[in-house]
Amino acid sequence: MRNKKIAILQSNYIPWKGYFDLINMVDEFILYDDMQYTKRDWRNRNKIKTPQGLKWLSIPVEVKGKFHQKISETKISDPDWAEKHWSIIKQNYSKSTFFKEYQEIFENIYLNNNEEYLSRINYNLILAVCKILGITTKIRWSNEFNLIDGKTEKLLGICKDCEGKTYISGPAAKGYFDEELAKTDDIKVEWIDYSNYTEYRQLHLPFEHGVSILDLIFNEGENAKNFMKSF
Repeated sequence: MRNKKIAILQSNYIPWKGYFDLINMVDEFILYDDMQYTKRDWRNRNKIKTPQGLKWLSIPVEVKGKFHQKISETKISDPDWAEKHWSIIKQNYSKSTFFKEYQEIFENIYLNNNEEYLSRINYNLILAVCKILGITTKIRWSNEFNLIDGKTEKLLGICKDCEGKTYISGPAAKGYFDEELAKTDDIKVEWIDYSNYTEYRQLHLPFEHGVSILDLIFNEGENAKNFMKSF
């Protein structure tokens, strides 16, 4: 592949549409779950819309205090979390236009969940959404690679192992990513633009872009792609 594109990002819980645009823009997407688990982040939680406004859905996890804990090592602390989350999702989206069309897919994942690690739960949901959206990008785990020291060096090392020529990242990484190092390795860097998304039908006003992809799927169905940037 002449210009193989790579993205590397931590797994998130039912991520927003921008996360899936990034997956769809690359040839290989690496789940970077060898990184330290961070509290109050997107790893174990996301937002949905309700008649009362935005609501956080958070998976309860075990956190070992000050010790270094990888995302991939993070375990669930409440075995009933999935049933609770599905009940809340169903309650708030059952009236959306395409809920019934996708209900069985997500209901199966939630109600038949036997995973005890956060990474695996995130992975299963990400795969399900990719299938719905028709995203065929190869998804791999960071533990498949020999990770070297240095924030930028680690990412570039993965790119080189994948024989990637272009690294695509979200704008948040601009603060620490060394683009000069990428030039040295002859890897082109591109930054995804998350601004100016088109609004779609949401059940409750005011409109909010920064919610789980489930909101877009349940409200727009197959038309969801028309409100994303990578299709």
